[in-house]
Amino acid sequence: MKTFHNPHHAGHAGQQEMFRGRMVPCHEVPARLDYVLAELRRRPLGALETPTVSDAALDAAIARVHSVRYLGFLASAWNDWVAMDPANAQRDALPSVWPLGNRHGFRHDVLPHNFAARLGLFSFDSGSPLTAGTWAAARGGAACALAAAHAVAQGDRSAFALTRPPGHHAGPDFLGGYCFLNNAAIAAQALRDAGHAKVAVLDVDYHHGNGTQTIFYERADVLTVSIHGDPATEYPFFLGHADERGAAAGEGFNLNLPLPRGTGFATWRATLDTAVAAVKDFGANALVVPMGLDTFEGDPISGFTLQSADYLAVGAALAGAGLPTVFTFEGGYAVDEVGTNAVNLLQGFQQAA
Repeated sequence: MKTFHNPHHAGHAGQQEMFRGRMVPCHEVPARLDYVLAELRRRPLGALETPTVSDAALDAAIARVHSVRYLGFLASAWNDWVAMDPANAQRDALPSVWPLGNRHGFRHDVLPHNFAARLGLFSFDSGSPLTAGTWAAARGGAACALAAAHAVAQGDRSAFALTRPPGHHAGPDFLGGYCFLNNAAIAAQALRDAGHAKVAVLDVDYHHGNGTQTIFYERADVLTVSIHGDPATEYPFFLGHADERGAAAGEGFNLNLPLPRGTGFATWRATLDTAVAAVKDFGANALVVPMGLDTFEGDPISGFTLQSADYLAVGAALAGAGLPTVFTFEGGYAVDEVGTNAVNLLQGFQQAA
């Protein structure tokens, strides 16, 4: 299994985030990736590579899932933030105002001149700090996802996009949940563009992949499946319910499997069997797995109780889909254990494939 890792990830290192009404140190930190990379060097599963993707190919792939207006905002966001006030160079950008939904009468079609307003327009939470290195790190992550998809499209059984910031909360024109570009969606679209007629995305992160669902919600060629904490009590709260089944051409091609906080491995594993069965019934030609490890019992912002050894079985179950598979690194904030848990999952997959 090739692993494509992001050499720019450490440039995105937020100082603080808004969490439950308090400013706290960021949970999403560069050490998350470093621990996984160190464990992959200790227990090799295959080649460790940095992606070699042309800027033109990368820009085209990103634009397949994100709006032009949103990408333009991200590309200039840091410079615009500092232009507001030179002192901003010493602090991260966090939104402070939002237009909410159209039902409230706020307009989204007019791009404000004020940067704080633009940041709010493209954000859905106040916990995703934007830093001087965010755009380069996010683009580097998208390059990892694209390279992994290309490797699988060219015949590899599996590939891993090891990158941060994560991606599955980022939608076509919004950021949040520590996510700016949706790496899983970029990989899924790249597999479609490479000729795979049907692609499934099976998200195993504790938090619902609201961005991925939004991107593919009206499409029948990409099945989105997610096992996650019940949005009645768990972030991102406003998507991820079981009755969200897709719309228009995509009706019936979105499957949410929410579980209550405190769910243990036996129930979670049975739910994974349901998810894999749905992927098989769909007739997918390829699979993308947004690989969150925040289902771990020690995760500080999540609520399932999987243990490190369980991830070997998770990987084996995913291999049971029998599909060429791209993994993208998503959540997992018990930093000391995230490397072990990630490599256990990938090792379980590789041994069973």
